[in-house]
Amino acid sequence: MAELHDLTALEQAEGIREGTLSPLELTEHYLRRIDQLDQTLGAFITLTPEIARKQATAAEDEATAARREGRELPPLHGVPVPVKDLNLVAGVRCTFGSEAFSDHIPDVDDHVVTKLRAAGTVMLGKTNTPEFGLPCYTENKVAPPARTPWDLDRSAGGSSGGAAAAVAGGLAPVAHGSDGGGSIRIPSSVCGLFGIKPSRGRVSGGPALHDISGLSTSGPIGRTVADAAVLLDVLAGPMPGDPYGASSLPPGETFLAAARRRPAGRLRIVSLLTPPVPGVELHPDCRAAADGATALLRELGHHVDELELPVDDTVRTAFTTVWDVMALARPVPAGAEGLLQPLSRHLRERGGKVTGQEFADSMYAFRALGQMIADALLTPGTGYDAILTPTLAQPPALVGALRNDADPDAEFAAMAAFTPFTPIYNATGQPAVSVPLHWTDEDLPIGVMFGGRYGEETTLISLSAELEEARPWAARRPAVW
Repeated sequence: MAELHDLTALEQAEGIREGTLSPLELTEHYLRRIDQLDQTLGAFITLTPEIARKQATAAEDEATAARREGRELPPLHGVPVPVKDLNLVAGVRCTFGSEAFSDHIPDVDDHVVTKLRAAGTVMLGKTNTPEFGLPCYTENKVAPPARTPWDLDRSAGGSSGGAAAAVAGGLAPVAHGSDGGGSIRIPSSVCGLFGIKPSRGRVSGGPALHDISGLSTSGPIGRTVADAAVLLDVLAGPMPGDPYGASSLPPGETFLAAARRRPAGRLRIVSLLTPPVPGVELHPDCRAAADGATALLRELGHHVDELELPVDDTVRTAFTTVWDVMALARPVPAGAEGLLQPLSRHLRERGGKVTGQEFADSMYAFRALGQMIADALLTPGTGYDAILTPTLAQPPALVGALRNDADPDAEFAAMAAFTPFTPIYNATGQPAVSVPLHWTDEDLPIGVMFGGRYGEETTLISLSAELEEARPWAARRPAVW
């Protein structure tokens, strides 16, 4: 018999609208599962059961009134959506994954939290993240490691590892994540989920934690394309003070609507399988995932070219410089620097040595890369509609395998080899998605990534929905379910 966590987020929302499912009943179900499984999965840093029950009760009252008055409700009204612990929720502890902030309680909501509140969602808690979101694994000093439910010896990735572990383990139907170098797409890949890194400016980063580099954005993680798309509808939209702004969708258009239709006509897609970081080898399982995606795309009638582009160190060098500087973005309390993990201290030390000229040159390299991709590959009418790559160069990593406290330089190099494809779209600001189309013989998920034109998430979402329809993945269940 199906349980509540077997339902998609949209199915849960429909039950709440119709009165066949209570938001409080749904919330209690997830809180019980978190109590049973979270010490194993490491999905949460801080739980907020009192807030969740209060929000669920208010959502139930509003749903009852809406049915009586014939009013529409927001599409995820009453549905639990946890928030990543890099984002501020007024009155709730926000650690940024760091022992240095273990007692930090902000007095302001980030704009994404404001939007989640307005949508009537229920916050179960704050999901696990590595310190300041810097590594691509989720292992810190404030919570257990986040693990993929597909193999509990392996990491759920990062930096939205807790969010992905929660969704993949049935502790939440969908989750808020953020992505500065792959941090939604990496955990989506290793946890068998669908994740969207939106276009720069699609989702507000304010009001307190604006990313001046433009690398990072919030976005959704879900089991299905439609669930992730509807959460993007909730999160998206400009807010006062935003420094960037993706173009608005046409009147009446939504990301959920894009998930419910298929691409208009035959798409032109380019497959780029060579890792853009010199010396990085693509694991056979990741190659098989991309090759399988290419074959499926052709079966569906799309045109796929396979190209080899020159590999150089320009993007990696520029990204490393900006990443080092952005590691300094969190003002660590006086005397607390010694509480930071070795990688954070190392990156902050390097960032302090970057000159203004070096930072400016690196930011210009990002803009040049975006222009080159637009001109060479994605020009409307003459270029491609999407770029296909593996999401990662390697299968899910064992917990602790990427971490190297004794040699942070070696650790950073290992992370670059693990995630050579994902940072490109953070540098350019383009949207990108990770699609769970492949599992290994050991039943480990391997994602493939599609990048698209700036502002055109709807193309990627419709294409992903077509792939999901052709090769459904949501019915697959890890042992922890």
